[in-house]
This record gives sequence, C-alpha cells and structure tokens, in this order.
Amino acid sequence: MMRTATLLRLLALALLVSFLIVPQKFAPVFAPLTQYGAPPIYDQGNLLGLAIAHLGTVLLAAALSTVVAVGLGILVTRPAGREFLPLSRTLVNIGQTFPPVAVLAVTVPLVGFGEKPTLIALFAYGLLPIFENTIVALQTTPKAVMEAANGMGMSAGQRLVSVELPLAMPLILEGIRLSLVINVGTATIGSTVAAKGLGEVIIAGLLSNNTAFVLQGGLVTALMAVLLYDAMVGLERRVCRAVQVE
Repeated sequence: MMRTATLLRLLALALLVSFLIVPQKFAPVFAPLTQYGAPPIYDQGNLLGLAIAHLGTVLLAAALSTVVAVGLGILVTRPAGREFLPLSRTLVNIGQTFPPVAVLAVTVPLVGFGEKPTLIALFAYGLLPIFENTIVALQTTPKAVMEAANGMGMSAGQRLVSVELPLAMPLILEGIRLSLVINVGTATIGSTVAAKGLGEVIIAGLLSNNTAFVLQGGLVTALMAVLLYDAMVGLERRVCRAVQVE
C-alpha cells in the first residue's frame, strides 16, 4: 500500500513537471475542450513561470504567517502573556472572517496592484490554523515532562526551546500544512489584482470561454496542493518519529 501511494505521488509530480515544462505535448488532451479554433494550451504566458510565482507567493505568505502565529501562540501561553489571549484570538480570526477578496479590495488602494495585496490576504487567511494548533500543542505538554525539566534546573527559555517546542512541532506543522493547502487554492484570486499566478490562466479561460484554460489552471493548482499536502504529512511523520526517539 505504501509503495503504491509513493508511486502515485511520483507519477503526479512527473505529470505536473512535464506539463509545466512542455505543455504543448498535452495539446491533444485539451483540444476537445476548445471551440472555434481556440488554442488548447494557455499561450498568454509561461506556465512554469506562473506556477513558480504562484508557489513562491504561497510559501512566503506561509512563512510570515508561521512566524507571527507561532510567536503569538508562545506569547499567550506564557504567564505574562495569557491576558492577551482573547485579543490575539480576535485579531487572528479577523483573517478568516473577512474573505480574501475583501482583503484585496481594502489593501489595493494602500499598497497598489501586484503581489503585495495578495501576500497580505494570504498571510491573514493563513494565521488561524497555525495559531490555534500552536496554543493547543503548548498547552498540552505533559506535566511529567515539564516537572522533569524543572527538576533539571532548566530556565523558562530553556524549557521552551528544548522541551515544549520540539514536542509541539508535529501539531504546529499540521497547522502549517492546513494553511498551505488552503492558500494554494486561495492564491488564484491574486490574478484579479495583477499578481502573477495560476489564477491568470483560469481568468483568461473564463473571459474567452475556453474550458481548456480553466481546466489547466485548476488541475495544476490542485496537483500542487496535493503534493504540498503529502510533503507536509511526510515531514510531520519524520518529526513525530524524531520526538519519540528523543
């Protein structure tokens, strides 16, 4: 079963890379979806470049969300910062309450068109799962482990770095995984404000009534999300094994 799953992942990765590098080879597959001689493969930009730009925006937003969400999670689980938990939770939830399209509408007048408003929208949208998972992970550290760390004379900072965060890492990574997968799809809306990404392919298909373009943008986005999900699951398993060994 594991070998079959691995083979399917490798096949999906090979298919994705092949399509992005030599998309014209797949023209016969998409040709039946076109009408009136429309091109079967997106030809208004480089698909590989758009996919890389799309992924880069998502990863940068995830990195920023992780730093802020984990930092806030650590702060509100310390004795000195517990009073800020309600406020922090409210602020983080705003990112999920406001649709990304609304965030784009607000940020474009402030920072202009392009990648910046998309980055802000994805950053805000990705905070909640990482923040909540960080809090749960840090609050559920086994008391016996904490008592052992105290018995060894560890300071609060040493306990956090050497004990709490390593034990919390699998759950934190799960939050990052959810944030990443959600934002891979959400990032397509960035093309409405001139950000480079796969949404450009989908929008071009909708405007020209070319189903082939829409399907190409959707399939590439979906494959990227699935492969990222699997990669994060593999990383979580490795971290879990490392924590158990220690």
